[in-house]
Amino acid sequence: MPYRPSGFFCDRLIRERERRDGEGTLNKPLRFNGQDFVALRQEYVQRGTLFDDDSFPASIESLGFRELGHKSNKVKNIVWKRPKEISEKPQFIVGGASRTDICQGDLGDCWLLAAIACLTLNEKLLYRVVPPDQSLTQDYAGIFHFQFWRYGDWVDVVIDDRIPTLNNQLVFTKSAERNEFWSALLEKAYAKLHGSYEALKGGNTTEAMEDFTGGVTEFYEMKEAPKDLYKIMKKALERGSLMGCSIDSLVPARFETRTATGLVKGHAYSVTAVEEHKETKVRLVRLRNPWGQVEWNGPWSDNSKEWAALAMAEKEKLQHKSAEDGEFWMSFEDFKKNYTKIEICNLTPDALEDDKIHKWTVSVNEGRWVRGCSAGGCRNYPETFWTNPQYRLRLLEEDDDPEDSEVGCTFVVALMQKNRRKERRTGANLFTIGFAIYEVRKPMHGNKQHMPKDFFLVNSSRARCKSYINLREVTQRFRLSPGEYVIVPSTYEPHQEGEFILRPMPSSAEEENEEDQQFRIIFQEIAGDVSIDNQRWQKYSQYVLKGEFRVLKLLMDGTSRLNFQEFRHLWNKIKQWQEIFQHYNPNQSGSINSYEMRNAVNDAGFRLNNQLYDIITMRYANESMNIDFDSFISCLVRLEAMFRAFQAFDQDGDGTIRLSVLEVITTPDIPV
Repeated sequence: MPYRPSGFFCDRLIRERERRDGEGTLNKPLRFNGQDFVALRQEYVQRGTLFDDDSFPASIESLGFRELGHKSNKVKNIVWKRPKEISEKPQFIVGGASRTDICQGDLGDCWLLAAIACLTLNEKLLYRVVPPDQSLTQDYAGIFHFQFWRYGDWVDVVIDDRIPTLNNQLVFTKSAERNEFWSALLEKAYAKLHGSYEALKGGNTTEAMEDFTGGVTEFYEMKEAPKDLYKIMKKALERGSLMGCSIDSLVPARFETRTATGLVKGHAYSVTAVEEHKETKVRLVRLRNPWGQVEWNGPWSDNSKEWAALAMAEKEKLQHKSAEDGEFWMSFEDFKKNYTKIEICNLTPDALEDDKIHKWTVSVNEGRWVRGCSAGGCRNYPETFWTNPQYRLRLLEEDDDPEDSEVGCTFVVALMQKNRRKERRTGANLFTIGFAIYEVRKPMHGNKQHMPKDFFLVNSSRARCKSYINLREVTQRFRLSPGEYVIVPSTYEPHQEGEFILRPMPSSAEEENEEDQQFRIIFQEIAGDVSIDNQRWQKYSQYVLKGEFRVLKLLMDGTSRLNFQEFRHLWNKIKQWQEIFQHYNPNQSGSINSYEMRNAVNDAGFRLNNQLYDIITMRYANESMNIDFDSFISCLVRLEAMFRAFQAFDQDGDGTIRLSVLEVITTPDIPV
């Protein structure tokens, strides 16, 4: 039987082809449904007409499919109106976007609104999601756009400004200011992303937090929370992390019901501040109910006696006010007693447990579970578990923390299932998902071998998620010894088809030396804060070509983007190859002969036959049968790329593969 690459690998190849022009990044998001906001707005401004979005029309189909579908009485009197038909002087944003601009309407999406309220605390993040160059007056054409992170890509979603109303009042999200519409339009764009407004009913705050930031979320149960939870929360807010919390309701019928203290069970809240009163040393937490009303009535609530003891300056610093706006303070102790869960979405998975900022390597792996092929279920199904997709993780160095007696490498694993919310219309629900981590003690051929069934029958997992659960994402932090591991993501039951992304994030806590710091400066000079693409190479080519950095240009051939970790990894490779070249070039002539080239290639770790050595000589040697440094690097770059491509297909490790014509054509680094 010919070898067939995994669904993950095929998806990755297609994705790499599509993203070679740098699309899907913050600077160049993908156009959702192919709609170009700038071009469309210009077209309709010139026409003097208002944009109607046929891809998300003002119809029942955009409202929903069951409770908001054709058979529902709730939708009969709904009328879609533009802001100028609702308010005399509508504005996109009034006096700056703030957390009080979000009030929940007749849709169970408090989880989304709690995340929007958190988003407003960080202006930089807010204006990534809500581009500020929009208005209901200047260049107005009834068209708006918003940007979201979706499974590894940033996407730009275009909408028209027709919003569902009932008796001239907004049906869903609204602002406390009747003439402000940014939050209602943001909700509409998010509904379009998922297919309908009804698709937004019910969810987890972290889902929207991640879609606004591309961050990674960690969960804390209050009954199991670490002792330094207050410190973790404070540092998280200082770093721009988004934070939500909730009170579990064991009885579904009691969801979103008010308790005697004014808190609501089964309801999402935003955590908007964490402060300690200097004089009394009382630690306080500020929260917001996305309803825009219904508040805590215990100690430190709006009108409680505790505020009387504070000076006016202290009250102003804490932004204390007595208003039924859904926002309130409470002591940290009362917060822990009343809430059962807290979720922190980190923009980068920096360690929140200590004062030291760690560096992380973040990678996004796309995959799928295919019935009868790679949907093996959990470890309870040993006959099929081994067929699940497998991903290698190499932990190199232990954490460098003198105050921590526990040794090992810290890393975070996040497994996210894709598109289940959008597919609710067809009856899809979230799968119960999880993952296990196994140590690979013996080096495998090419480090790419798919571990067979026998491996899992005789080896126990070294780590695993706490439980399989039906959430969009399962995330957990671990600490293991340096070594090589394999992560196996799966659904709980076998034969369940779906797509997912896996984000393993190992940390490297060593301090940067002077060389590292200079290297980062050069990278940021070329790339900014994101990554290097071919256009930036052209712009900075003269700068890069100074000294030995000229050879990095060779590594960009056929490569769309390099992040800092990839850039650094390739540079380290070059330094190793440079040492090999210098070893065979003791007289500093600038070249090595073709006979020395054989040994140099062998020292670099490539085992070739005579035929390949002959090809290399013909391709890279000059008329004198010498090979200069640039040609030497070009050769090794090409060899490494080809070996990697081969090993990706050779998952059984037998040293042979069989490719179809299509696979040869679409696989990077395989010559045709």
